[in-house]
This record gives sequence, C-alpha cells and structure tokens, in this order.
Amino acid sequence: METTATILHADLDAFYASVEQLLAPSLRGKPIAVGGGVVLAASYEARAFGVRSGMPGRKARELCPQLIFVGGNFSHYQRLGDAAIKVLDDFTPVVERISIDEAFADVAGCTHLFGEPQEIATAIRRRVRAELGLPISIGVARTKHLAKIASQVAKPDGLVVVDPGTELAFLHDLPVSLMWGVGPATKARLAEIGIETIGQLARTHSGALTRLLGPAAGEKLAALAWNRDPRKLETRRRAHSAGAQSALGQKPAVARVIVPTLLHLADRVASRLRAKARPGRTVTARVRFADLSAVTRSITLDQPISATTMLAEIAGDLVRGVLADHPREKTISLLAISVSHLEESAELQLDLPLGLADEKRRPGSQKGLARFGADRAIDKIRERFGKHAVGYGTVALEAARSVPDEFRELAEKEL
Repeated sequence: METTATILHADLDAFYASVEQLLAPSLRGKPIAVGGGVVLAASYEARAFGVRSGMPGRKARELCPQLIFVGGNFSHYQRLGDAAIKVLDDFTPVVERISIDEAFADVAGCTHLFGEPQEIATAIRRRVRAELGLPISIGVARTKHLAKIASQVAKPDGLVVVDPGTELAFLHDLPVSLMWGVGPATKARLAEIGIETIGQLARTHSGALTRLLGPAAGEKLAALAWNRDPRKLETRRRAHSAGAQSALGQKPAVARVIVPTLLHLADRVASRLRAKARPGRTVTARVRFADLSAVTRSITLDQPISATTMLAEIAGDLVRGVLADHPREKTISLLAISVSHLEESAELQLDLPLGLADEKRRPGSQKGLARFGADRAIDKIRERFGKHAVGYGTVALEAARSVPDEFRELAEKEL
C-alpha cells in the first residue's frame, strides 16, 4: 500500500440539482428537486428540509412547501459530467470513473509536474468552478475507500486531505453509513448490536460480524474499518454484469405490480446486453420489502441469454420463489434484475425440436430464436424512431415512468 496520500476521489455536489441552478440562475439559493412523482435529486437548500433522492414527490412537498420541481436536462448532465472528468484527465492518466459525476484519480506520478496532491486537488476544484460553474468536493487519502469517505466529509464544495498518520483517528469517529457497502438495511442490522460508528465496527469481533452480515460482507467491512483496502484504480474496467432496479414506494406484492415492473427492467437490461453482444448466464433478482430488508435469488443457465421476455420470465420465477419463502411479506418497495457471467460474442448452440417444457426459455430453440428475432426488430425500430416508439406491451411501457429512462441510463455502467 502507498505510504503517501495520492488517491483523489472527486464528486460533483448535488450534481443534477446544481446543473439546473447553473442553467437557470433564478433557481440559485432556492430549494429545488429534479423529478416529479419521485425526487431524482435535491439541492442542498432542499436537503435542509429533509428532502432526499428517491423520496415520493408528495412527501417532499410536505416537508418543503416552497420546493420547486424541475424536469431535468439530461443532455447537459452528460456534457458537464464529461467535462468535469476531462479536468481530472488533464492532470493524470490514471482516472477511474465510477459514475457520471464522480471519479477516482491517482496523482502519484504527476506531483513533479503539478505539485503535492493537495495542490492538485485545489487546482481541480478551482478549474471545475471557473470553467463549468459547478461545485465539486474532493477527498485525498492513501486508499480508495478512505478517499471516498473524505470527499463525503468535505461536502458541500470542500476539500479534505487525510494524512497517513491520522487515518484511523479520522475514520473511527465517523458513522458507519459513510462506508462503501453500508446501506439502510446493513446500517439497521449494525445498529441492532450497538454499532453506529466505524470505530465501533472496527472493535467488534469478526465472528459477530460474520453471523450478522455473512462471511463476505463481514470480512470486507471489518477490513475497511481498519483502512485495509488494497484495490488499485482500474482505468479500463469493463462491467462484469448489467442490472437495473425500480424503487416502488410501497406496493402490494401481487402480479399486476410485479409482472410489468420486471418486464420493464428486463427491457432495460437485455437491450444493453444485445447492443454490446454480451449475453449472460447468471440471472439475479432482488426483492426489497417494506421494512427495507432485502432478499436475493439467482440462477445460472446452461446458455447465455439476452432476450427480454426470456429474462423477465426467469426473473419472475425467482421473485415468486422469494415471496413463497416469505409469506408474511405483503408489501414490496423495490425490484431489481441483473445478469452476470457475461460472454463475448457467445456462439449459439441450436437445439433440436424436442418439445421440452422450457423450450421458449432456451436461446437455441425455435421459440427462443423467434423471441430474439422480435427483440432485434424492436431494437432497430428504436434506433430509428426513438426508444419510446415501440415496447413490450402498454402496461410495461407505463411501468416505473416516474423516473425517466434518460436519468436511469446516466447511472448505468457501460458494458
């Protein structure tokens, strides 16, 4: 591990809301939210009232009656996000972009040109503000995990450098919710055994964490709590999976909710797989219940798939299995689908017409080939006339419409 703090994590502050305030100066200093039915992003002025992304618009208006909703300028989000990352590229070629508005950069090899890491971070922040008009927070540390935490502590519009000699003192007083991988459900589980800070987590016996979170998550969080993070920056990383999720609020766990939502998610995932010719073998479905607890199920197939209806049906079986195992859960708040074990230009093994029960889910069968052909026809129509020109049924097209597809695509990884 490096002995000096040379890893930067740069994160544009309240990015979507900040862009809206940049484009419309009359919105500056006012509480705004991007979205409508659901809050996609909130300005810091809105966050002061408790407004958060993912919150239903009705609740957001109750918390902040003066809240201003704006629709979203997605082309500008992409343009300005790319421009901010380009500023990092001007200082170092070792940049790992992890979303539209944040990236890691390792400046170990360019300090002789641009000065110490803190000076480089200061210069980046100054340029992003001057050239793009946007606030950006940067954390500087020895490890990726600590740099990301430092950038969160630096918000809004700040810079935090963690000296190697002060790492644990800095880290252990912070809440566990700042750790990578600690979401609401994990935070609640940790709180049940009295763990609220990273220091308390670090001092907890590994066996207790394993029993609570499972071996993989327990060991990972225990290591990160002591700042043990050997990961290097990956500048040419390709995604090993493709996924999509839909936050539902509080919906009954019934077919009329589940089926169209899974078809909509499968459409988003499978179309990306086909566009890159990267079908996958493992299908995973995730169900989150009303109390924010979540259950995941997966299946690995004999042949890789990228057909939309095939993926939706397989995910539907997995979700029904989850609900059968949890009969008391009558309300769901999120559904997600992902496909992993992606293959490069996989050769399709044709099946003999044997009349098998699962023939329509076999890519090489007559029915499977027909489904894939229908998908390709839809892909071509969308390429020419737009993504909303044709879909897989009117119900599916209306599913999850509260979050525009353009917004979802900004957050989805390139395959």
